[in-house]
Amino acid sequence: MADPRTSSPSDVATDGPAIRTRGLNLWYGTFQALFDVDLDIAQGRITSLIGPSGCGKSTFLRSVNRINERLGYVRTTGSVEVLGHDIYAPGAELIQVRRQVGMVFQRPNPLPLSIRDNVLFGHRLHEAPRAEAGGPTEDEIVEEALRTVLLWDTVKDRLNRPAIELSLEQQQKLCIARLIPVRPAVLLMDEPCSALDPKGTEAVEELIWELRGAYTILIVTHNMAQARRASESCIFMLLGKVIEHEPTEDLFLTPRHKETADYIEGRYG
Repeated sequence: MADPRTSSPSDVATDGPAIRTRGLNLWYGTFQALFDVDLDIAQGRITSLIGPSGCGKSTFLRSVNRINERLGYVRTTGSVEVLGHDIYAPGAELIQVRRQVGMVFQRPNPLPLSIRDNVLFGHRLHEAPRAEAGGPTEDEIVEEALRTVLLWDTVKDRLNRPAIELSLEQQQKLCIARLIPVRPAVLLMDEPCSALDPKGTEAVEELIWELRGAYTILIVTHNMAQARRASESCIFMLLGKVIEHEPTEDLFLTPRHKETADYIEGRYG
C-alpha cells in the first residue's frame, strides 16, 4: 500500500495538538448544544467521540470544519485551532479550512461521476489551477489514493464505471479516497459505518487503522465496541459537555466519572 504520509501535511505540522478547543460554545438559535468544550486532540491518532444521542458529538465534529455555518441560526464562541491556526479567526479562509479538514458522512455520498472522476474531484478543484510541472499525473494520483484506501485491486479495471455501482463499503472507501489527493491533515468521520453490514464495517475499521499516524482521525460512533476496537483515545460527552477524555482502554476499563461508567454499562443512552 502506498504510504499516505508522503502526501499528507500532518508530518510537518506543529508539535502541538492537531485540534485544540478552548471555551467552545455553540447555539442553534436559543438552544445551547455545546458548553465550554476544552479539548486537545493529538496528532496522528484515532480519537472516538461517544455519548447518548443529542449529546453534542456531531455538533462538535462539524465545528472543526465550520460546516455548522451552513445553518444561518448557529452562533459559536470560543476558539477552535487546527494545527495551531484558529479556524474561526476573522482572517481564516473557509476554503483552506475545508482543505485541511476532510469530512466523511454517515452514509456514503459518491458523486454521480465515474470512480476515477470521484477521486480527482477535490484535486481538480484545489490543485489543478496551480499544478506544478513534474508533479504526479492524474493516473498516479488515482492509483495512490485507491491503494491508500485498499480499493485499487478491486476497481482498477473499471475506473470509468459509475461510482454508484460500488457496494456501500466500497463507496465509503471511495469517499475517503476522494479526500486524500487534497492532503488534509485531519479526517472527521461521522458514524462512517452506520450504513454498512458487519463485513463492510470490519473493512472500513481496518482502513481507519491503516490511516492512523498519517492522519489525525476523529470519529463519532454510537457503537461502543467499535470505539474500543478502532480508536486510541476516547471522549465521552453528555448534554453538550465533555465528561472524560482518556486513552480508550483506560476510559472503558477504569472510567474516572460515574456518568461515564453508567453510559458504558448501559444504564442510560
